[in-house]
Amino acid sequence: MRTPAQIGGHPIHPMLVTIPIGLWIFSLVADFIALRSGSADIWHAAALYTMVGGIIGALCAAIPGLVDLLSLGDHPVKTTALTHMTINLCIVVLYIVNAWTRFHNTVAPNVSLWLSIIGIAALLVSGWLGGKMVYEAGVAVHTEDAAAMAGSTSWTRERASSWNRTPGTTGAAMRGERAMASDSAGPARETDRMREERAAAGRPFSGEPPRE
Repeated sequence: MRTPAQIGGHPIHPMLVTIPIGLWIFSLVADFIALRSGSADIWHAAALYTMVGGIIGALCAAIPGLVDLLSLGDHPVKTTALTHMTINLCIVVLYIVNAWTRFHNTVAPNVSLWLSIIGIAALLVSGWLGGKMVYEAGVAVHTEDAAAMAGSTSWTRERASSWNRTPGTTGAAMRGERAMASDSAGPARETDRMREERAAAGRPFSGEPPRE
């Protein structure tokens, strides 16, 4: 199921959502470190700045996500996408409030920590819904192109060749094939040598080595 917000065939939304996810997780980690650190102010500042960066990244990811949502025609999938978007917007609002209260020191550090924990928990639910749309409904998955490539004889032959060829073992396999060819040619060379020796001695050669 193709979606319009893409670059070179790659959907933009999945690429951008990794930015707020990573920054918000690090923000929570910084909060936990601040609980045991002797430099709590530094870690609280790191948590705040990464939180603000995550908010900016989430807003950037929301634009192509909205474009993709508007292009969906299947009603159940669109319902899931609307739920996904609603949760994400609530998460952004939660982090905006969290960052604002941290900057103005209007709440206790434990309250800010719990707001971050709730935000990450909601992010897990939102991510589960996003994965459901991709892996179950095939949203942003170019199934038409994949089917066309799979049906191509040249592509299939090329892929099969690459799968059967393991890096680093090609040279060893070739050497093994040459060794097997050399071993199989050994008896023929031995027979030729014996035929020449018997011919020189004036004795006929029956094709079998003499028995002792």
